[in-house]
Order: sequence, then C-alpha cells, then structure tokens
Amino acid sequence: MPFDLGATVRLTAECRDPDGALATATTATVTVTLPDGSTATPAASPTGTGTYSADYPTAQAGRHTVRWVFTGPAHAYTDAFDVAPAAAEGLFSLAEAKRHLNLTSTRQDDEVRTWVATATEAVEWFVGPVIPRTVVEDHTFRRSSMLVLRQTPVLEVTTLAPVLSGGTSYLPADLALDGASGVVQLSSGGTLAGPLRITYTAGRRIVPPSVRSAALIILQHLWRTQQGPARPQVGTGDFDVTEPIPGLGYAIPHRAAQLLSPHQLPPGVA
Repeated sequence: MPFDLGATVRLTAECRDPDGALATATTATVTVTLPDGSTATPAASPTGTGTYSADYPTAQAGRHTVRWVFTGPAHAYTDAFDVAPAAAEGLFSLAEAKRHLNLTSTRQDDEVRTWVATATEAVEWFVGPVIPRTVVEDHTFRRSSMLVLRQTPVLEVTTLAPVLSGGTSYLPADLALDGASGVVQLSSGGTLAGPLRITYTAGRRIVPPSVRSAALIILQHLWRTQQGPARPQVGTGDFDVTEPIPGLGYAIPHRAAQLLSPHQLPPGVA
C-alpha cells in the first residue's frame, strides 16, 4: 500500500560485514530520490548492532528510491516506496468497503484500501474516468474542425493553448464541448489551428448506483484472494468468472460486468 502524502515513512536497513554478520558502521548515509529527481538525506540512527532507521516526511506523490551507504565496513542497500496522491483514488471509503466485506478489525485496512483502488481501476477500464481528474493532452494536427479528447466523460475544458510558440490560444468560453463523446469544437464553427495542448477535467460528479455496486462486487471478488485455500469460497454461479474479459482476464465477475454494461465506453474509446 502506498503511503499517504504527508505521512512519515520509517526507513530501515542493515549493515553487514563481508561475512554476512551484522556490524556497526563508522558512517551510515541514506539518500531519498523524489519523483522529480530531487534528493533528501534524512538523518540515520542506529537501532541496534548493524541496524539503522531514518524518518522521512513525504512531500511528493509517486515512486521514491532509497539508497543506504555504509562505511567501515563498506555495505549498501537500495529500496523503494510509493506515495499516493492527496486525492482519493477509490470510488468509496475504507469504512464502506469494510462494511461490504464484513470486516471489523483494523489489521487489514491497508490491504483493503489497495483493493478499493484496484476495483476502481477495473471499473474505469469499462466506463472511463469516474473519479474526477485533470488531464493534459497534446493533439498534433495542423488544422481541424474538432479535436476528440482521449478520456471521457469530460466535465470541462480548462485551457486550450498552442504547443509551439506563436500559435493560437482559445478561450474555454469559445468552445463547444460534448462531454460524453469528448468532442471539442469552436462554437463559431471555425477551424482549430494546431498543434494544441488541452487541459481538461474528466470523470463524473455523480456516480451511478450501478457503477458503485459493480465496484463493490469486484472488490469482494478480488478480496477472496486473501481468504487462502483453507477458507471456504463465498459465492457461486454469476459471482464466479468462467470466461475471461479481453484486457482483464478473470478479474471481473459476471454480475459486475452486467451492471457496468449500460455505462460501458464504445469500442476504441479510452
């Protein structure tokens, strides 16, 4: 499970001598490389013979790499961790997911949150963005009466600017947007001069109940992987998956796919 943005990550490492035994190092340095390429060097402290820790308060979302370097003896260790964006990635809350899974303990909360995000991704594979997000796209045509956005449904266009210097910018107020298809045109019926970079918001302000229900069904289906072979498998028939779905294999149960069908994107639309 990725760490929440703003949370403190406790980094740990061991220093070992050439024989593999834990050894107290003369120096211990830890370097965290952030997603934007900048670095941080939190203070490393010994916690026992050959064991060290360092606390790093997260400031950026994305993949972070961690590099420990020891001297006296010389030893090194590389690791990584992920930080989730501040915006929620799931269609429903942790509490709602636990109610659906009949969970009361907090012991598996991080795993549940991961599966909530995974179920949301599966739903969006069918119906397009559900959680509102900012999208930036480049369209490389020279002249066109329209451009078709790659993620639908679209809530609004924020900017439409030239990729190259000296190009033409367009005000959102001068554009006609079909949010369902993602088609953008000039309200005047004129021609757009590209290449253009467009910033827009994709997603849904109101999520249909059938889409939420399908996500919960997918969550329950995926959570069965945590039950282990010794536990009974809950549900049969339409809850099972006997035929793979192109692009998703056996990850989606039949009843979830049926609930999503009225909202499914047409072929070729992402």
